[in-house]
Amino acid sequence: MNSVLIHGYQLAGPLLDAVDLLGTFVFALSGAAAGVKSRFDLFGLMALSFAAGNAGGITRDVLIGAVPPAAISDWRYLGVSLLAGLVTFFWYPDIDKRRRLVLLFDGAGLGLFAVAGTQKALIAGLNPLMAIFMGVLTAIGGGILRDVLVNQTPTVLQADIYAVAALAAGVVVVIGYVLHYPAFLMMTVGALLCFWLRVMAIYRGWHLPVARSHNQPD
Repeated sequence: MNSVLIHGYQLAGPLLDAVDLLGTFVFALSGAAAGVKSRFDLFGLMALSFAAGNAGGITRDVLIGAVPPAAISDWRYLGVSLLAGLVTFFWYPDIDKRRRLVLLFDGAGLGLFAVAGTQKALIAGLNPLMAIFMGVLTAIGGGILRDVLVNQTPTVLQADIYAVAALAAGVVVVIGYVLHYPAFLMMTVGALLCFWLRVMAIYRGWHLPVARSHNQPD
């Protein structure tokens, strides 16, 4: 079984792949939902689903030298992306009724991608600081491309807590790496922290401060 030894802790390759694939499915689902709202046809919906689910991972793999990227060399990434697109195409009304649930899934995907991206960067030998950056890039890359393709301002550029949640998850993974804690434990804690921050942003309205323009009232 393919595995990597990190500070004496054996992290199974299939386990890390499973986290990556689950995050891919969730983000592909959000991409397909955005495509339905923008009235994309079936082909456009599938393309947007794949882009949203895999853009961050492809960018990460290229930057850390893991080429060809997993999303291109492993058929499972295409498979879960197309599955998410088909599920959304046929059952979008039911999905739209549970819009907040989709946002929660998006938060879960954000956390999964952030910890998986950070962990893969550490395995590739990047220093901890850049590994965190790779984790954030993995988490937000698909969402940025999704929003751009449907002509919306990317969520990550707005005040909502999004990239910061992914950043927090990456920091947790790196702290565990530096302190020689079990990788799977720290990935779990990091993903849960990211998800919790997204839940607070959705339900409590947590957001980052926004600069006040000259024409806004005090």
